[in-house]
Amino acid sequence: MNVYQIAMVATLLPPAALGEVVGHRRIYLGGLLLFTLASLFCANAWSLPSLLTARVLQGLGAGGIMSVNTALVRFIYPGRLQGRSFGHNALVVATAFTLGPTIASGILAIGSWAWLFAVNIPFGVVAILVGLETLPRTPRATHAFDFPGALMAAGCLGLFILGIGSAAHHAQPGLISIELASAALLGWVLIRRQADSPAPVLPIDLFRKPIFALSTATAISSFAVQGLAFVSLPFYFEDILGRSQVETGFFMTPWPLVVAIMAPIAGRLSDRYPAGILGGLGLALLSVGMVLLAMLPQNPHVVDIVWRMAICGCGFGFFQAPNMKALMSSAPADRSGSASGMVATARLTGRTIGAALAALCFGLVGREGATLALVLGAVFAASGCGMSVLRLVASPQSGAAGESTG
Repeated sequence: MNVYQIAMVATLLPPAALGEVVGHRRIYLGGLLLFTLASLFCANAWSLPSLLTARVLQGLGAGGIMSVNTALVRFIYPGRLQGRSFGHNALVVATAFTLGPTIASGILAIGSWAWLFAVNIPFGVVAILVGLETLPRTPRATHAFDFPGALMAAGCLGLFILGIGSAAHHAQPGLISIELASAALLGWVLIRRQADSPAPVLPIDLFRKPIFALSTATAISSFAVQGLAFVSLPFYFEDILGRSQVETGFFMTPWPLVVAIMAPIAGRLSDRYPAGILGGLGLALLSVGMVLLAMLPQNPHVVDIVWRMAICGCGFGFFQAPNMKALMSSAPADRSGSASGMVATARLTGRTIGAALAALCFGLVGREGATLALVLGAVFAASGCGMSVLRLVASPQSGAAGESTG
């Protein structure tokens, strides 16, 4: 899991920047091909080292797919339907997130672990064939791709995620400090090196736009909430409430299921109302839901759990599509790749931070760590709500770029 996560996060920004030069379509299809071949490699792994190698390649492929996914969505839909497009995208993600664990359980009930990877192969082949026919050819930039900058960006993000993971696994403080300090040093050198670049791999030019910066920070906060909840709640349901794994899976389902319902609705609304309002309302509701989960009675009824999880899903789903639209539309069309890379980076960074903080909560207070993690999640959601509302007073010009894309 770790090598896959690190490889994927480390390679989100470089392929996104490369997509602006060679075309997002090529990056997406290349990522799909690598992911599919690596899945075949995983399914036929003959040892742990071979499986780790295959998982690294799979992570690189996933990074290529995720890095330009949002950019392609932006070019597929006309500007007036951008909110709806991101709502549809969030619907697909939430639906897959809901069905994935159930499908995996079904596979393991009748086959070995290798089939968890082999099942990707036919889907990957079909996706490649469909992509060849339907994915748009996007405009290409004239500037050259910065390979040294790409390597530094990958090293910076990879070491940062590695450091957070090491902290979550209670590694030696010296090792954690070296990993995080190295990430900070690489980031500092990269920013200095690309200060005057028209299209830096780490998109510091886009962070000068208030709406882009606030939308990215809001996304990290919201996905940190999801990471905190999805790591801590299974332990709470099984260890404290004594529920079975099947029941725990059932309890976790309402969140992504309601996200899938709310995302298209919020996407349509974001074409008419500001993301600051919609995102703020969604994250306020998510914060309330996390507080309600933290206040569960000692022996809650099934309904007590389900309606609280549904509130969290409703809030998260109401936030996601409007925030994605605000982040992408605040970037010029020729910087869509870098903006798309930041969407994926914010998502995975937030989840990783949330998971690490959940582990820290259990390390500090033991069995009560789940409750502490939920309270911390409520704080993150409230902070995100505040940042979302701040977008209402940000310069309106900073969010106008790219609205006519498509």
